[in-house]
Amino acid sequence: MQVIASERPVAGPSSRVDVARALVVGATLIAGATLLAYLIFATEFLSRFTPSGRASFPQLLAGALAWTFALTAPAGFGLVGLVRVGSAVGRMSTRRRRPTPVVSIAHAIADDHAVITRVRLPDGSRVIPELVIGPFGAAVIEELPPIGAVVSRGPRSWEVRLTDGRVQLMDHPLERATRDAERVRVWFASDDSDHVVKVYAAVVGTDPAVVRTPSCAYIAPDQVGAWLASLPPQRSLDADRRDRVIRLVRASL
Repeated sequence: MQVIASERPVAGPSSRVDVARALVVGATLIAGATLLAYLIFATEFLSRFTPSGRASFPQLLAGALAWTFALTAPAGFGLVGLVRVGSAVGRMSTRRRRPTPVVSIAHAIADDHAVITRVRLPDGSRVIPELVIGPFGAAVIEELPPIGAVVSRGPRSWEVRLTDGRVQLMDHPLERATRDAERVRVWFASDDSDHVVKVYAAVVGTDPAVVRTPSCAYIAPDQVGAWLASLPPQRSLDADRRDRVIRLVRASL
């Protein structure tokens, strides 16, 4: 199977430079906090500000400031450093995108198929996560949000909790995939109005509360290959026309 991945940067995840900067700043703050704690508690720093006998007001004020600095500065620098390192580790984990459903099984799909990831529609309205081109025509493949992130499931829209804790309203996944398939169908028709490319839609997930619709299949991750193989071939879509469709999609990346 031919895999064509978009090289367009993904909006949201931090760049490698941002991750490296956060790691360096965090490590520097932690090292500085360690060194500062050593200088304060392992040397005679505090003893210099501890008055003996009857102390004057300036001596008491200097001693209070010194102890406040000693007790708060190392802990403050260390805490900020740990937060920055933790943030960098979190950004690194978000940069590791797991393979999409079709890409993960590309080795098991016939060579006359091609999967293109992150296809931006010509009008810029949507980015299709996966678009499979094969003897059957085309198939839009999308995924459900993680079950644990779904706050509510409505007939038209879902509420999903994002990684930052915010709750976002999104279209019903199956309806969204159906509309995306229709957009792809219109796109292909505008390029070649004499031939209609059949476009199917499927959503991949394991949520038992979701039911397939007449216009969109709902399949488990281990059923993706079998579902693609079950789609009837489109006789009018020969190899030359299929390559033309692939070139059209590739040009949009």
